[in-house]
Amino acid sequence: MQEKTTDELNDLLENMKPEQLGAYFKDNEKYLASDKKAFYYYMKDVLEEKRIKLKDIYSFAGVTESYGSKILTMEKHTRDRDLILRFCIAGHFSWDETNRALKLYGFNELYAKDPRDACIIVAINNRVYDLSDIDELLIKQGLKRIAPQEKITT
Repeated sequence: MQEKTTDELNDLLENMKPEQLGAYFKDNEKYLASDKKAFYYYMKDVLEEKRIKLKDIYSFAGVTESYGSKILTMEKHTRDRDLILRFCIAGHFSWDETNRALKLYGFNELYAKDPRDACIIVAINNRVYDLSDIDELLIKQGLKRIAPQEKITT
């Protein structure tokens, strides 16, 4: 059985009556986002919309496909906010999309009062999605780079 898209679920909800919600939840339980699935489905939907492949995201973010997949599905949890930022940058996410992804994963949104976050916001708003260009911007401001020094495999 093929997975239902968000659009298909939206169509079901469009003219639904409140008393039909119980059946909707029962019939579509496996497609509904749990706290853990919400991040994954959000990332997947945005990337699909932008026609960007997950394997490209992992490579760009400096992680192996198996590790990246575990982080995205939250099978493994990372404390590395930069990794989620790199996923978003690789996916050409807007500032709003990046903030939503960070929030769904459990991290703070990009914060304009934080100098490093401010640089990343400016890069995203100017569609600078190359990590070395973003690193250059960060380093010029005396801030920590975002690109990983080596591929992460754990």
